[in-house]
Amino acid sequence: MKQRLLGKTPEELKIVALEAGLPKFAAGQMARWLYQKKVRSIDEMTDISKAGRAALNEKYEVGVTPYSRLQVSSDGTKKYLFPVEGVFSRKTDAAGGMRASDGKTGNGSVPKTESGAVEAVMIPDGDRATLCVSSQSGCRMGCRFCMTGRQGFHGHLTAADIISQFISADESDSLTNAVFMGMGEPLDNYENVSRAIEILTSDWGFAWSPKRITLSTIGVLPFLKRFLDESRCHLAVSLHNPFAGERLSMMPVESAYPVADVLELIRQYDFTGQRRVSFEYTMFAGFNDTKRHADALARMLSGLECRVNLIRFHKIPDFPYGPSPQGVMELFRDRLNRSGITTTIRASRGEDILAACGMLAGQHKGK
Repeated sequence: MKQRLLGKTPEELKIVALEAGLPKFAAGQMARWLYQKKVRSIDEMTDISKAGRAALNEKYEVGVTPYSRLQVSSDGTKKYLFPVEGVFSRKTDAAGGMRASDGKTGNGSVPKTESGAVEAVMIPDGDRATLCVSSQSGCRMGCRFCMTGRQGFHGHLTAADIISQFISADESDSLTNAVFMGMGEPLDNYENVSRAIEILTSDWGFAWSPKRITLSTIGVLPFLKRFLDESRCHLAVSLHNPFAGERLSMMPVESAYPVADVLELIRQYDFTGQRRVSFEYTMFAGFNDTKRHADALARMLSGLECRVNLIRFHKIPDFPYGPSPQGVMELFRDRLNRSGITTTIRASRGEDILAACGMLAGQHKGK
């Protein structure tokens, strides 16, 4: 089976070049073809000699995976289905498996793989085109209101799998923004996600500004600190309830990484400049949409330069709560704004094709 060039850094491409009998500078040529010209085959790398391309083809392929299905919403939102090979890991810790895997099984052997598929969503909005990308096949976090979490964990996506979503989307050359808000918890697959961000933001890669990228997390603390230290991308935190016990009933991560500890870490960083932090708050009728919740949320975020995005819940099977009425959401928003917390109601997009928040599920063998 051939190795993928996609996802490799220039230093790694130098090793590839030397093994193929090419000069070191061929690494820069390959990087340009992979990330700036976005080719699909080694034969398209025409400034590399024919003999060099033949040598590369013996062991390598570009590794871009085309989408296998496309759905288009009535509001213009598009949902792509990508086949992947998910890498299994059964490694857990005392916190109930919330630690990101190192890509190996407990005995140190390389884990098995399973064929499946993940989804990415392109959201058009005026002159903006935002790609909502997946970082895992399934998810280990188990949030009760999320279809991705309900399907269980099937594996980490590689950096190549993640970057392939950017290249394969029909809007590849016109994308303006990216959000790591698709399937999976990005910080539970930090090494691959951080490498993908490096490719997106490096001069030798896509050369995007970090301001074009937002990472959404429920708060996996050890990797959240690394992300804040190593990246200048925006942060979005899935909060959903200011009361620890109520949050725990919906989000098992609260027992491993309490949101109070997440906020304590976030307050150590500066969000008064170009970098932003926002808090995602999905509203469930009669559960987290009262004045008591709004006031507690305002107290929790007091003094922090941030924004709250209220999200309408999209009903899923076998879940006891429904979406909060629009009027209730507006009252909740207004109460937070009066308390000095900038709050907006996020427009729901792509619900008719199951592309809205919490609705991505993909496909997996045996599911």
